[in-house]
Order: sequence, then C-alpha cells, then structure tokens
Amino acid sequence: MSTAPATVEDADAGELAAAVREAPFVGVVAAADGDSLAASGVLARALGERSTPFQVRVDPVPDPLPGDGDDLVVGLGVGGGDLSLAGDDRPVSVGAAAAARELGVDPDPVLALAGVAAAGRPVGDAASLLESAERRTAVERRPGVAIPTPDPADGLAHSTLVSASPSGDPEAAEATLADLGVSAEPSDEERRRLASWLAVEASASSARAAEAVERALHPYATPDGRFATVGGFGDALDAAARERPGSGVALAIRDGDAARVATLDAWRAHGRAVHGALADATTGRYDGVFVARVEEGNPGRLGTVARLCRDFRSPEPVALAVGDDAAAAASTADAALDRAMAEAVRAVDADGRSVGGSRRATARFGGAVEVSRLITAFREALE
Repeated sequence: MSTAPATVEDADAGELAAAVREAPFVGVVAAADGDSLAASGVLARALGERSTPFQVRVDPVPDPLPGDGDDLVVGLGVGGGDLSLAGDDRPVSVGAAAAARELGVDPDPVLALAGVAAAGRPVGDAASLLESAERRTAVERRPGVAIPTPDPADGLAHSTLVSASPSGDPEAAEATLADLGVSAEPSDEERRRLASWLAVEASASSARAAEAVERALHPYATPDGRFATVGGFGDALDAAARERPGSGVALAIRDGDAARVATLDAWRAHGRAVHGALADATTGRYDGVFVARVEEGNPGRLGTVARLCRDFRSPEPVALAVGDDAAAAASTADAALDRAMAEAVRAVDADGRSVGGSRRATARFGGAVEVSRLITAFREALE
C-alpha cells in the first residue's frame, strides 16, 4: 500500500501536498471533464517542477485504485486512489492550484481558471487565481461571448456552453452573424450585439436557460493566451477531455501549437456531435426527471448532452441522457446523482459501472440495456 493516508476522499491542499512530497511516483486519474483535466495539468506541472515522475489518465468512468508500494494515486473529480479531490464543493482545479502552492510551485492561473469555468462556476469565484492572472495582465474583461478561437462563427457553431439555433451548424452560424452585422474580426460593439442576440435566443428555450447562458457572456479575454477567452479555454478543455483525452492531457501539461490544434479539433468534433445528438433526441418528461434518448454510446458526449438538456431543454431539475450502452445525468441542485446512477446500474447490468457526484453522474454498461428499466430504476433511486 502507498504511504499516503488510506483513501482520503476530497483531501485538502495540505494533505495532497504532504502525500506528493513523500511519493516516488504519482499516478493521476482524472474524470473526463474540463475542470478535472485542468486540475491534472496544474498538478502535473507542479510535479514536473519537483522532478517527480508522474502519469496522467483521463477516463469518463474512472476507477482509481490505491498505488503499489510507496507510489501515490490521486483521483481528480472522482473518489478513490490513495486520496482524491472530488470537486463537489469547489472546482477541482482550485484545489489542485492550492496544492501546487503548498508544494512551492506557482500554478498557471489561466489554466486553473479555465477549469473553474469548465466546472460551471463564475471565474470571479476563484478570487486569488483571478488576481494572479490580472497581475500578469493575462486576462481582461470584455464584451461578447466566451469562445476559444477569435472567429465568432467558429465559436457560435461549436460552443457547448449554450444551445441555440446555429449550434452544431457552421453555415447557420455564418448566416446568423451576417444577419447581425458581426464581422470575422468583431469590434466591441459587434461583440455586444452578438452577446445580446445570444442571450435572447438561448433564453427562449427553457425557464432556466437565461441563467445558464450567462456563463457564456461578458468573458475574460486572454490577449496573449493560447485561446481567446478563459471560458472558451474551459469549453475546449471539457470537449477534449470527453472526446480525445490524450490531446487534452498534452495541452494541460505543456504548451504547444500541436496540442492546441488537436484540442480545437476535438472541441469542434464534440460540439457537432453533442448538438446533433440533442437535436435528434427522443425526449420524455417524468416527475422530476427529463429523459433524452440518443443514438450515442460515448459516455463523455452523453455528459455534455445531459448538461445542455438540463440547462436549455428540461423543465425538470434532473436531466438523464441515455445511449445504447452508456448514460449520464445532470441536476440543478444536490440530488445524490452518484447514488441514484449506481443503483440504476445495479438494477440493469451487473457488469456496469458508474461514477459522479451530487450533481452529475456517468455510467458505462457491459452491453445494451433495457432503457425503460434503467429510467425506472433511476427515478426510483432519486425518490
């Protein structure tokens, strides 16, 4: 067994730093989301500064086991390993940044803030990280929409921060911008025009969409950064974690044009896939749960479908996206989704596995399952 404390769930920065100092090797197992991916990069860079060997793995349904011998396994966004940062109470990236400081390493504040944005939290909630970024003049507030590239059509078509009429359709995005008089290199006035249109357009789709769309508006720009805005960076990280985790890990650990290009390719592919799945979904409303049945087996993509469905389609507090051999759920408030999903999986597939927290959960099955049984078991577990 590792010399770290036995399975410390949601460790604090001091506990994580103390365990890392003693470990000859650190294995990082991260959930497939932008917050956990950013946290893995923050922690990996700190380990690199200390010349501690490490390995990073990203998985939509991870199962981190304790390390062998004196090795340390850290779960990010998931319980397990020798210790973990679960991310229910605060973004995992914030905890990883605090641990890096405990180790004497100054974390990249923009990377950590991108994780905060990917967790769906306001960037301003991470005050110390934002202050650090502002001291470096790495960020500045501006009007407009949070996208990872300078091209507004690219951002409008592929963003997974919102669900709007041009989502997933580059040609429709181009036409929308032409109608709005927004150029490829928009002025601040054009950015305001686009943001105002998006706020109205996205808000019309559900009762809670007006609040959800706020995370995509009035972004923090990164004038000299790899991505155009902090929120867009977080969106790209989230997509890469779910679509092509190897590219996401490469970007989070080190800067590089190749990793940036690969991450943006993953973001575009993810945006097209999830918006297409959401548009073609068969939906049903139950007491407390809105279900979207989609032709999609990638559990990472289903997590994004569930989130977008919760924010922009569902009149219920919980959204459940179900594919052929995977499922994901998202809720507006603490609903013990991890427990509900685990019970639902046990009811339909002995070989299935699920992970998550109080507001999100993801499952992968050994094969195709009876969807109606899964939905019933999930609903009963929520009651």
